[in-house]
Amino acid sequence: MDGNRRYAKKRSMEHGSGHRFGYASLISLLSYCYDIGVHHVTIYVFSIDNFRRKPEEVQSTMDLIKDKIDELVDKPSIVKDLGIRIDFCGNLNLLTDAVRLSVEKATRITSGNTGRLVLHLCVAYTSTDEITRAVQTSCREKRNGMRVDGPKEDSVISVADLERHLYGVGCGDPDLLIRTSGETRLSNFLLWQTSFSLLLNPKPLWPEFSVWHFMAAIVEYQRSFRYLQQKRSSAAKRS
Repeated sequence: MDGNRRYAKKRSMEHGSGHRFGYASLISLLSYCYDIGVHHVTIYVFSIDNFRRKPEEVQSTMDLIKDKIDELVDKPSIVKDLGIRIDFCGNLNLLTDAVRLSVEKATRITSGNTGRLVLHLCVAYTSTDEITRAVQTSCREKRNGMRVDGPKEDSVISVADLERHLYGVGCGDPDLLIRTSGETRLSNFLLWQTSFSLLLNPKPLWPEFSVWHFMAAIVEYQRSFRYLQQKRSSAAKRS
């Protein structure tokens, strides 16, 4: 959701205003995703690398994240109306205590929601951290379960082992990845999962990204659908 700060700066708004407009864009698009039958939406909320920003900016963003998480679960919201389940991905130990408590509360409250849409929020996340964690967990799992006299292949870490320990297990790889504001980098987001995803970088800043822009992205995905399916099928056969 790139471009919140630039949106505020372009309009001479106070700090944090761009993120609030960005939140409104997210809610609008979630409703549309639900209407067209999307099952999983994954949002890059806050990167581990973002902790390097000025302390006051980090704290302001943490406060905003907490407020919006609480708003989703404590007040009438799209989460309640549509039965959306919220799943958090990332190194949650890096969050402030207040944000972590809100994350745990939202996970608990929405765990029983039965709507067809799951919202995955990547907070304190980078793909390299996710992959490192998956490798470490797989190694511990192999070491703890391995017999001294067992076959050598029991100690080998496979692709399937790693994928079982990635965040968002069970939601599948994304079909479509959109980075707004014309940025062409993935910035350490879902590097493992996007090998065969359609990558789009529309020009509007995130708060400017409307349903019409999203519809254009869906049409572009439809045009590429057959090609992407062929690539996925070929990769599956090779593996």
